[in-house]
Amino acid sequence: MPTDATADPSADPVAHPIPAAWISTGGTGAQNYDEFASDEEITAIIEANPASILAVDMPHRAPESVAAGHDFAAALPAAAERLAALERDGRLRAASDVVAPYRIQTSSGPAYGVFCLVETAQISDRAGKPGSVIRNEEVFPAKVAERTALTRYLGVLLSPVLLLQTTTGDDLHAFLAELTGSLGDPAVADTDQHGQRHEIWTLGPGAERDRLLALAGSGSLIVADGNHRSLSAQEAGLDRFLAVITTPGSVTIAPYHRLLRSLPMPVDAMLKALTDRGATVVPMLGDPRIPEHAGTVTLYAEGQTYALTLPPSEGTVADRLDHAVLERELVTGILGLDPGDKLITYVGGDYPAEWLTREVDTGRAAAALLMAPVSVPDFIAVNVERLTMPRKSTWFTPKARTGLVLADLPSAPEGAGEEEVQ
Repeated sequence: MPTDATADPSADPVAHPIPAAWISTGGTGAQNYDEFASDEEITAIIEANPASILAVDMPHRAPESVAAGHDFAAALPAAAERLAALERDGRLRAASDVVAPYRIQTSSGPAYGVFCLVETAQISDRAGKPGSVIRNEEVFPAKVAERTALTRYLGVLLSPVLLLQTTTGDDLHAFLAELTGSLGDPAVADTDQHGQRHEIWTLGPGAERDRLLALAGSGSLIVADGNHRSLSAQEAGLDRFLAVITTPGSVTIAPYHRLLRSLPMPVDAMLKALTDRGATVVPMLGDPRIPEHAGTVTLYAEGQTYALTLPPSEGTVADRLDHAVLERELVTGILGLDPGDKLITYVGGDYPAEWLTREVDTGRAAAALLMAPVSVPDFIAVNVERLTMPRKSTWFTPKARTGLVLADLPSAPEGAGEEEVQ
């Protein structure tokens, strides 16, 4: 992959050991807080897995918080209580001055990464700003505020930012494959909802760790997952944030779809407005399917499937991505919705087309928009040109699992326990 001109591969690595870590002993693993298509799904998972870190990460969705009508801010004390209980019950064990090599056993082969801390000052979120950690996607301020409040209240980092190593990725991949194959049994193993086995080891000071951090933390790192978490680290004033640094050979980009929970106009009027804006709308036969190529979106509404050929778009490669065009032409241009409106649900690639259409058929949504995945060349081009990806446009898989490695903050930020979420 090309590297970014703002990063210096010869500079000191920006990846560091975790001075005070908490390693799962089992049962705490969970999907990240933003991998769900509905709040009810989060509550059901917490109820079925009471030791899951998800109840700490999304405390307002725990069954007792839902029953009490608590919002995120009101549920923060419960998050702290649950985390303390996991430590007391031996679900988390303390470890000092470590990094955590990480292997995920997937159906297409192993994926690799390493849990560590990364320098927050290295985050570059716009062209001309120096830094080796490139954040390239628009975010929702309310989500950032929640993550910041949780971090300040707990004094613990729960969920890692997934960073893609684009300079030394091949060497890092080979070294992690060799290293995890030589370290014996993992410290903890956890199986996710797809049957993938997540394995963690801990590695203290020594030549192997030095080499691992040098490979992981040199050159350019792109935020593949965790744009809100990385911005939250900046908002919270943290010197370093928790990350999993992974390799290009470990990940793929899956589609990122949209559900419209209701429509402010009839479907026919929406389709006509799209046509007036230069889109082509063609009814389709058969089951709705994910488009294979960019430029086409599958729309499912009122039992009918349509192939939408998006109108031509000018501007940068980021402006021309399907997610940007759809947001500009349909979401804001025709429907008059803010992209953060609760009427829009962003649905990642873990959910098949059948799940989205079922949401429409059961009346829980008015329309489903199935998107083609962003291509790796387009993703690289956006980053090389230091542009910004449309929000919720890249669903990287496999996801780093939260609740396996946690990190204490070096010291509780000012105002810990007093943060308010607006």
